Amino acid sequence: MDYIVLDMEWNQPWPGSPSAKKVLPVQIRGEIIQIGAVRVTEEQLVADEFQTLIQPRIYRRLNRRVSKLTGIKEAQLHRDGIPFPQAVEEFRKWCGEDVIFLTWGFDDIGILRENLRLFGLSEDWTERWYNAQMIFNAQTDGSSSQKALKTAMEMFEIEPSRPAHDALGDAYHTALICAMLDLKKGTAQYEQALKNHDNGFHGAELPGCIARKVFYDYADKRAALAAMSGEENLCPTCGRQMLSSRWFAQPGHRYMDLAACPEHGKFLIRIRMSEQPNGLTRVSRLTYEATSEAAAAYARRAEKADPQDQPYASRRRRRRRAASQEIRDNQGGTTASE
Repeated sequence: MDYIVLDMEWNQPWPGSPSAKKVLPVQIRGEIIQIGAVRVTEEQLVADEFQTLIQPRIYRRLNRRVSKLTGIKEAQLHRDGIPFPQAVEEFRKWCGEDVIFLTWGFDDIGILRENLRLFGLSEDWTERWYNAQMIFNAQTDGSSSQKALKTAMEMFEIEPSRPAHDALGDAYHTALICAMLDLKKGTAQYEQALKNHDNGFHGAELPGCIARKVFYDYADKRAALAAMSGEENLCPTCGRQMLSSRWFAQPGHRYMDLAACPEHGKFLIRIRMSEQPNGLTRVSRLTYEATSEAAAAYARRAEKADPQDQPYASRRRRRRRAASQEIRDNQGGTTASE
């Protein structure tokens, strides 16, 4: 049994471009353009490598940000890349049958499965998969934060010898880290490591946090935000449903809102969304005191907000109130004239 350390790069359409407006049979966050992998043997020795470039079929124009980050050029993909189904076939043949996949983070395996579904290919072979970050955390500082690959390399005193943001380069550096972990123990205790990660807030907790909880199985971001504003928006003191204010987006799929309990006052809510292995949405939710650093950050963000940049639902409610008032005013005027 071998461990296959996998890393990928993917292309995304430029927002507002014709490619971004394409209606696909399967929703994808990105189209894979490079696969890199390194084998770690059962004895935890770093062994052979695999890499391939993939010709894009859905998003044919390479996003210039992706190109700048990865160093991959559009002409290079069209010249040296191969179709995705062929790349998957060659990759699976190289992997062999009895393997476990390791990635540095949660995203790669989800992106791979989305692309497999898009092309009508089986994804059953990806079931034996673990996020090496969770094993690393459990066997080092025990934190719940998602550490950057560079940070983990520094902790293990591994000098970079391959380019970053290159699929094979990142896979190789990840393999060096994995070779220094107890992978058998890590995979056996993975569920507990994952639970510790979920119960934390992925390293984003600020002073003043008074409650935390993880929610699962929301269909998408819209459903998750609706629940966090509605039935799950409960006062940490009395358990009554609080009134939501306004969600502000933050980097890393995070949002914050200032909620109010009729009896116990205001609380700052911070959430982070992430995709579960089954494609549904998980929400990590933290509740802060109104006097906390996090609440102060919300206040500063609210001051900068454009009054016209209000959520659709809020604008709709204001229009309804204005229309209702206009009707009442008209009715009142008619009565007076009569």
